[in-house]
Amino acid sequence: MQSNQETNAKDILEKYDKESNYRINIGKWAWIVTFLGVTLTFFHLYTGYFGTLPSQQQGAIHLGTGLGIIFLLFPAKIGLQKKQKTIPWYDVIFAFSAMYVSYHKVFFYAPILQSRISGYGVVDIIISVIGVLLLLEATRRTVGLPIVIVAFITILYAIFGNFIPTQILSHPGFSVDRLATNLWYRESGVFGTPIQISSTFIFLFLFFGVILVHTKIGRFFNDLAFALTGRYTGGTAKAAVSASALQGMVSGSSVGNTVASGSFTIPMMKKAGFKPEFSAATEASASTGGQIMPPLMGAAAFIMMEYLSVSYVTIMLAAVIPAVLYFSGIFIGTHFEAKKLGIFGLPKSELPVFRKLMLHYGYMLLPLVVIVGTIIVGFTPQRAALMGILAAFLVSLIRKETRMNFKQIIHVLEQGARVALPVIAAVATAGIIAGVVSITGLGSKFASGIIALSSGHLFLALFFTMIACIILGMGLPTTANYVVTATVAAPALINEFGITPIAAHMFVFYFGIVADITPPVCLAAYAGAGIARANPFKTGVNAVKLAIAAFIIPYIFIYNPILVLVDVTPVNLIISVLTALLGMIAISSSMIGFFIRNSTNWERVILFGSGLMLITPALASSIAGIILIVIVWFIQKQRKDDSGEMGTDQSLSTEG
Repeated sequence: MQSNQETNAKDILEKYDKESNYRINIGKWAWIVTFLGVTLTFFHLYTGYFGTLPSQQQGAIHLGTGLGIIFLLFPAKIGLQKKQKTIPWYDVIFAFSAMYVSYHKVFFYAPILQSRISGYGVVDIIISVIGVLLLLEATRRTVGLPIVIVAFITILYAIFGNFIPTQILSHPGFSVDRLATNLWYRESGVFGTPIQISSTFIFLFLFFGVILVHTKIGRFFNDLAFALTGRYTGGTAKAAVSASALQGMVSGSSVGNTVASGSFTIPMMKKAGFKPEFSAATEASASTGGQIMPPLMGAAAFIMMEYLSVSYVTIMLAAVIPAVLYFSGIFIGTHFEAKKLGIFGLPKSELPVFRKLMLHYGYMLLPLVVIVGTIIVGFTPQRAALMGILAAFLVSLIRKETRMNFKQIIHVLEQGARVALPVIAAVATAGIIAGVVSITGLGSKFASGIIALSSGHLFLALFFTMIACIILGMGLPTTANYVVTATVAAPALINEFGITPIAAHMFVFYFGIVADITPPVCLAAYAGAGIARANPFKTGVNAVKLAIAAFIIPYIFIYNPILVLVDVTPVNLIISVLTALLGMIAISSSMIGFFIRNSTNWERVILFGSGLMLITPALASSIAGIILIVIVWFIQKQRKDDSGEMGTDQSLSTEG
């Protein structure tokens, strides 16, 4: 049974997660892949401790080795990974060509810097063109087409901008050689801030996650979640939300997290009585929320830190309250659904004992404590990652089943590189988009377009920005997702509407992330539906209902950034959080269609409106929201029978 579940989970990952479509049978080339992977991980550990190389050289080794491994591991077409018994000759050529065109920046570092003044030669131009093309192909293989299409469109825009009739978007245009050399050799392109951060912070944190997985921390998180919430109403769903929130702290993939947790939690939710679509949606929305969960936030926190020039602690604190509200909304939604269906908690005898669990396995939390603690006391994120890696390695030695021999250490070092491959390709491609935005002034043009569409109204500008971020975020890893949305969309809100920078960046980050559960391209929801054998579109609709906080709260902290700890005092912070939690109860109740009884349509409208009033940090609206909730509560309390309403409301709340 377990074997069948594992096979099903792997098939679903291969279907919805491009990074899982790697070759397995590559013969003697496996030694080369292992060597490159272990070397890349050692390189980052060494430079993390002894000091990084100049950013262009550090990024070149990081990207070049990553691209080489990608072409050796990932086939040109999905399905070939199972048919091919070795690596085709053309992929070998691609692999070593990609490595050379990247390492060229290391071998000829000084002459290339000089060429910025004297001009680039023919060889430099050819290398830059080949480098960009190979990068786009590697990204297509590991991440998928969406980001490649966006990058290709921006390249065409940079070259043919003078043919665009619209005055807002037109520009003089760039020649192919000038564009290619700008993107490949300048800091504003492929080797810009995203790849620099990936080659210093992000790789180390991803490797930290690999070692944590080896310690079986995922199983501990699942047991911990069931120990804390399993006995309450709808305990299986609440445990799934809690476990995904915990696992999301160390995971960088919504789809991967959905499959890893969902293969265990979704069948349990279905067995308890939840509908397949709701079970899959619960796991997908919670796993997607893991990307906004401190302390790692899918590693995007470190890029945000550089873009905003603020400390990591500032980013982490700003993300805490929105993340808590997001998961509270999902948690409350599962509660109301369970009450509606009459699903109770699990028997105490079937649940882990919290005290015993913490006594025997609580030490597994030590690496996370070390990372957060070292950053808070003033160490750099890079040094904190190294300390966390060391702590995770020491934790793995405590128990026999997680203790590593030499072969397992080599495997973990190789996995560290493999896990980073989609991120390396994606952030480098995001660098192309950022580079084009920089040299063409597309950011300001996007801002002009937003202003024109919104007629200068902030709410309309936020709405159009939300749509743009959801579209741009479709199918992208968390880090690349944030780079693209922060480059294109955030400056418009900051420069044209005077939005607080951290609120604007959190706004675009949230809506880029929720693309994973927003139909029609909702990969995390599709993955969850695959495990639950549910309707994918209905799963996406249910996921949006459960994750409704992610569509509301960003608007709130734009208008009043108390929730991201800007201009905040202890008193108004406490009041804002408490009223926001009450607001999430009302909104989640409205989405599910149940409060203390099944709700009529007009009661759901009132609950939704009162929830918005409570989330908005204003005293008058909060009081009005509480009064409306009390009125609905009193009306439902007086109603003795739900007959005649159940069918309508249930169809509205669960979509199946």
